[in-house]
Amino acid sequence: MAMPEDKIWGAEALRDVAAQAHTTPCPSCATLPTTGWETVPVSLDRQRLEPLGTLYDPQAGNPLEATLEEYHPQHTRYWSADAPIAPAWFPYNRCGVWRCRTCATVFLRYAEHGGYFEEERIRRVVPALVDLTAPAPGNT
Repeated sequence: MAMPEDKIWGAEALRDVAAQAHTTPCPSCATLPTTGWETVPVSLDRQRLEPLGTLYDPQAGNPLEATLEEYHPQHTRYWSADAPIAPAWFPYNRCGVWRCRTCATVFLRYAEHGGYFEEERIRRVVPALVDLTAPAPGNT
């Protein structure tokens, strides 16, 4: 039987679970990034977040080999607070889905790999930013 953390989340399911969060985040989540990508703060108590699954299928291959193409139809950028959340596109195609055990706020997390470093990044899932119409990478 698959565990919840084994679930592969699509755009619609991600939007729906994020919409179930409390309107006001708990004090711990209130200190985390609002909508754009940020480095995970050292102060984050990772035990407050429960794994819900991923936006990629681990059986389909190494997520690090997935596309590096980003999806920005409104000319946003990676760091933009209003950038769309499109699960098949970078960096979402490498993300785990996490939820706060207290307020149910949903976050995406992934590790950014550079030449000599690895940096964990986090972004709050705002339901209105989850793009249900994004085409598959390479089909734009």
